[in-house]
Amino acid sequence: MINHTFTALVVRENEPKVFTQAIEKRTLADLPAGDVVIKVAYSSLNYKDALSATGNPGVSRNFPHSPGIDAVGEVVESNDANVVIGAQVLVTGYDLGMNTSGGLSQYIRVPAQWIVPLPNHLSAQESMSYGTAGFTAALMVNALVDNGVKPSDGEILVTGATGGVGSVAVAILAKLGYNVCAVTGKADQAPFLKSLGATCVIARDEVIDDKRPMLKERWAGVVDVVGGAMLSSAIKATKYTGTVTCSGMVGDINFTSSIFPFILRGVKLIGIDSVGCPMDKRLAVWIKMANEFKPANLNTLTTEIKLDAVVRQMTAMLDGQSKGRFIVALD
Repeated sequence: MINHTFTALVVRENEPKVFTQAIEKRTLADLPAGDVVIKVAYSSLNYKDALSATGNPGVSRNFPHSPGIDAVGEVVESNDANVVIGAQVLVTGYDLGMNTSGGLSQYIRVPAQWIVPLPNHLSAQESMSYGTAGFTAALMVNALVDNGVKPSDGEILVTGATGGVGSVAVAILAKLGYNVCAVTGKADQAPFLKSLGATCVIARDEVIDDKRPMLKERWAGVVDVVGGAMLSSAIKATKYTGTVTCSGMVGDINFTSSIFPFILRGVKLIGIDSVGCPMDKRLAVWIKMANEFKPANLNTLTTEIKLDAVVRQMTAMLDGQSKGRFIVALD
């Protein structure tokens, strides 16, 4: 039984709706009930972590709390015969880092049903270079592939391309041979996006058209994390029988569309959820991420930071000043 203290980022609500973030010492007694204790080697930063750390009630309601919706590390205690001590495992999604103490901590305790064995051909650092953002991106690419979108069909639009989901999606699609057109509001990031494999980088106003119900066919498929007018316009410009995937709302939670793209072009709109993704699909996609989906430049997406730099980086995320993925070394 582990009885020593460990370090974690802890968010507290010391006054109603006033939240503080600090690195504190904790013990296993501070962690929730569960089957498995994991010594965390790495976590990663996601937009949802920044929301949790600032008390967004749609993400976290119970405080004190440690954010971190991703974690990878070694099993050090287990009450489940299917999870052995010493195994290298990862956890993303479910309630981790939301109202269950999360991966921005040197130890976590979780249900055995949340655990994914670290796949062969994927290091702990690489798994967090992906994290929830990369897993979401992989689910979106997988949906395009499963719905018959081929590289020969034409351009794939990726919105919010400098963010965590978008940047990984660009890299995976390029690895699979797709012609990727990346959308960004940061013109100076075009070299970064092209280094990931984007063949085209365009500004938001080149995509958005809120006047016409249909646009000229351009996109064979879409990976959208923005929502709002961006998603509406992407649907209008998708080719016959093309597929649009959506997983985010950094632009707006609402969008409008006529029925025309769906009944005249047979466009498919597919929502992507990584939180409650069934385990059989979760395992299958992680194996793809370790193999045919894995970009050669995966590590170039990632900046490694320590726990003491997390709050500063979360602030940058909320201000729209973040680029690529950040992994957090806990060990």
